[in-house]
Amino acid sequence: MPNPSPRYISNLTRDTYAIILAGGRGSRLHELTEWRAKPSLYFGGKFRIIDFPLSNCINSGIRRVGVVTQYKSHSLIRHVMRGWGHFKKELGESVEILPASQRYSENWYQGTADAVFQNMDIIRHELPKYVMILSGDHVYRMDYAGILAAHAESGADMTVSCLEVPVAEAAGAFGVVQVDETQRILGFEEKPEVPKHLPDNPESCLASMGNYVFNTEFLFEQLKKDAMNENSERDFGKDIIPSIIQDHNVFAYPFCGDFNDQKAYWRDVGTLDSFWQANMELLSPTPPLNLYDAKWPIWTYQEQLPPAKFVFDDDDRRGMTLDSIVSGGCIISGATVRRSVLFNEVRVCSYSEVEGSVILPDVVIQRHCKIKNAILDRGCIIPEGTVIGYDHVHDRKRGFRVSEKGVVLVTRDMLGLPVGYE
Repeated sequence: MPNPSPRYISNLTRDTYAIILAGGRGSRLHELTEWRAKPSLYFGGKFRIIDFPLSNCINSGIRRVGVVTQYKSHSLIRHVMRGWGHFKKELGESVEILPASQRYSENWYQGTADAVFQNMDIIRHELPKYVMILSGDHVYRMDYAGILAAHAESGADMTVSCLEVPVAEAAGAFGVVQVDETQRILGFEEKPEVPKHLPDNPESCLASMGNYVFNTEFLFEQLKKDAMNENSERDFGKDIIPSIIQDHNVFAYPFCGDFNDQKAYWRDVGTLDSFWQANMELLSPTPPLNLYDAKWPIWTYQEQLPPAKFVFDDDDRRGMTLDSIVSGGCIISGATVRRSVLFNEVRVCSYSEVEGSVILPDVVIQRHCKIKNAILDRGCIIPEGTVIGYDHVHDRKRGFRVSEKGVVLVTRDMLGLPVGYE
């Protein structure tokens, strides 16, 4: 397909309304999402996961966005209102919260398709030609203009954004599609235990990213049909896509990356190990996710905080940080931090050592602590002399959670502190 003109693209994005599905719990993250929805989870030193699809929308020129919320959404709503509430409806732009409100039934959102169905009147009021449905709990950079242009050029009723992933990684985790030479979808399986591999590569398959483009009226027709089906689970992957691929034009859009200097980057940070690993990847000299690209900024809300500070330069007490990300308001006081991500207002006190860890906001690590390969949730106060991550048997005895790959999660509740601090 030839490169479309900027005006052509701007017309497509102007005619699009985006729905970000941000109501998921993320149960595989265990206690880390006990008091917040997965899209509200912190990532990368200063962001929340919801910032990535929102930034992709704004950077792509899509400025009419609805954020669907449900599970423990207070921190998510607060963040979106503070960081994304400045758009002006009278200028044709808005980022609106769409909480579960029983608009079409007495039920809360029953699934991804039902979440969109129950907001059809809001979407219709916007008069879009296309509806883009986006997962709110993945970390990636993507120019949505590409999939919109492909959708319009192919004459598709629906287009599914897809990514090549290893078969072993997709098993039981992602929806997997089979396509012909024109990228038309011939088959779809939702989270199969044995995914069908690509014809030319037995090690990889084509996985759905959970991002879709629909022609608006076609979407409404399928949602109404699904709502009348008593056997439906009200889910795009389980119900909508399998029901339409035989009789309608449903195409895949292979996501290969939109930035010349990097390969396609997309992470489902849905487990403790994947969340930890994705944060650790940011520490490499040339990380796979470039957060420093001024042409494609990731926007967020952040408090006005003082700069990070590193104090004491004695031989036995030197405040220093190596190969790490350190956010505003942090104080490293006579401690050593290596290969770690520190969010805002973290304090690491004298003689402590932190290595390979993700430290969420407002954590205090008191003196003589040793922390390794850990995730410390927001507001944790680590008592003096605490050792975490060196003896997993001892970690479990103290009530900490140890992941399959040895990452230790510590929350306020595990430390006997008041819970509910998001």
